Amino acid sequence: MFWDRVAWVYDVFVNMINRKTHRELRHIMGELIQGDDRVLECACGTGLLSAVIAEKCQALTATDYAPRMIQKAKKNCSRFQNITFGHSNILSLDFPDGAFDKVVAGNVIHLLDEPIKALDELNRVCRPGGVLIIPTYMNRDKDGKNNGFSKAVGKAGADFKRQFTVDTYRQFFLDAGYADVQITLAEGRIPCAVAVMTRRL
Repeated sequence: MFWDRVAWVYDVFVNMINRKTHRELRHIMGELIQGDDRVLECACGTGLLSAVIAEKCQALTATDYAPRMIQKAKKNCSRFQNITFGHSNILSLDFPDGAFDKVVAGNVIHLLDEPIKALDELNRVCRPGGVLIIPTYMNRDKDGKNNGFSKAVGKAGADFKRQFTVDTYRQFFLDAGYADVQITLAEGRIPCAVAVMTRRL
């Protein structure tokens, strides 16, 4: 699996190549989490956002499809006592309806064959009135052209199914039935758009 193979080097990308974006992304995420929140994070990767979420929330369940990503996340977040890590498929989450106040899925929607199915699952496990937070790298520029990042990572084995601009990313959620989609852009070498929306009824 591609994401197992790159687990050991992913933090280099985040902390060096795309440091400015992730500094802004961590700040944005920290502002979205409150102290009494029960949070689910899907596609937690190596735990770089998990650490930000855990600092703010009551309890975090952090999951990923790639076992080696979870192993790295456990090491990166070993100082936190309020995180439960586990393996999970975003297309079929093993959690009851309405179990979480906030549901986070970072940089995964563009990789999926069935993103709407994943979105439905994220929505299902979020409580009524709860919030979905979905950051995703913008792999097209404002003119709709592929950036160098998406080309390079695609050649390395990351199979991007969708490529978004900020406008097409917002439209993706509007088309999925969310009436009010707030987008905050973490600027940097490879920008990351954070979509925030209230759970769909």
